[in-house]
Amino acid sequence: MTFYQRLRSIQRTNKSLLCIGLDTDINKIPGFLLRSSDPLYEFNRRIIEATHDLVCAYKVNLAFYEAAGEQGWRTVHRTLAAVPAGIVTIGDAKRGDIGNSAESYARALLDDYGFTASTVSPYMGEDSVTPFMKNREQGVFILAVTSNPGAKDFQYLKVRGRPLYETVIMKTRRWNRKRNCGLVVGATRPAELRRVRELTADMPLLIPGIGAQGGDLRSAVRFGCDRRGEMAVINASRSVIYASRGRDFARAARAEAIRLRDDINRYRDSYF
Repeated sequence: MTFYQRLRSIQRTNKSLLCIGLDTDINKIPGFLLRSSDPLYEFNRRIIEATHDLVCAYKVNLAFYEAAGEQGWRTVHRTLAAVPAGIVTIGDAKRGDIGNSAESYARALLDDYGFTASTVSPYMGEDSVTPFMKNREQGVFILAVTSNPGAKDFQYLKVRGRPLYETVIMKTRRWNRKRNCGLVVGATRPAELRRVRELTADMPLLIPGIGAQGGDLRSAVRFGCDRRGEMAVINASRSVIYASRGRDFARAARAEAIRLRDDINRYRDSYF
């Protein structure tokens, strides 16, 4: 099964475009979990158990785990083992380096951890991205338009009359020989999201920025989906996983995930 097929399959099976970001911060999880031998894993496990029927993907931001050293490596492995088969897992590391270094990064993310997909910065060009595209069953989401304040330092610079992010899109279309490439586009940039979808047809778009970052969910659905109302991976992290800081955190996360999934599907029904 190709990456595109796997993504469509889980979106249809779970009737969901929702991705939950496991940006798990040791300083924000409920205090009672700190008595566990692996608090981050225990938090993640309960979130996954409470929400796995509501999502198409989980996105693991590796920064929060790498900061924990060797224990963080184990936590990522245990977290991925807790995700039911069929659900897409995204290693959000935003790697981007010269060819041989990129090969090692890709092996770590896709072979060792076994993520279904990864995020990559394209700044160093094709050879820095190629190692993440080798297996048609595993995807790569290439940064195009991000939500952070510094995004306009480079992404909007004009290259032959068009913003640099459009050049990234056109290059990604060329690299997409195995149909396993996608793009990252922030939900806080709805006009750019609309333009990206115009240029990409059915390419999957990873859309962070819903929830705590203030991205507009209606626009994310309307402009992020392909013509079938699919292939948008709409990520919410803090607003879901920290919906409660108490013992009911998993139940609260489920309630927020249901609300988001249902809102997404209501907008899908309106536009597709």
